[in-house]
Amino acid sequence: MAKLSLQEQLLKSGLVSAAQAKSVKSDKRKQAQQQRKNGVEIVDEAKELAQKAQAEKIERDRELNQLRQQQEEQKQLAAQIKQIIELNRMPRDAEGLAYNFTDDNKVKRLYVSEAMRDQIAEGRLAIVKLGTNYEVVSAEVARKIQQRDASSVIVFNQQNTAVDPVDDAYAAYQVPDDLIW
Repeated sequence: MAKLSLQEQLLKSGLVSAAQAKSVKSDKRKQAQQQRKNGVEIVDEAKELAQKAQAEKIERDRELNQLRQQQEEQKQLAAQIKQIIELNRMPRDAEGLAYNFTDDNKVKRLYVSEAMRDQIAEGRLAIVKLGTNYEVVSAEVARKIQQRDASSVIVFNQQNTAVDPVDDAYAAYQVPDDLIW
């Protein structure tokens, strides 16, 4: 059984007349001649759509890879911060003085020795957040953490420069020794 072309099958079934088939064949031949003669390309819409879809897929993949890379970098930064804090945290005194500070508009309390409390107030020590806990670290370590993620450093007082006695309106008043915030 010989296979018939589509044109022959349509003619045989009576869906197309011989004149229509001849005209389609001549149009195809003319189009091919014109293409060869003028170098004019016939636009293949299906090919263009496939190329466009491929380009969109490549762009979408590029964006997804960039997003994954950013997430990986954030994970690495978080791991670095955690390691820095764990290696450099200072021991706290559970029976010491309470140091109050704010985190996300909530007042938090950390018990530290009196010397540590003074150093935190002077800016030589800082309080950083590690997960849900808070740790005390030195100022140098706090600067390293601040470079990686500023939101991890909760309390880091900048060291005060000497205040001019002329500008200080309260210089004449004595501060009580037992005043604790």
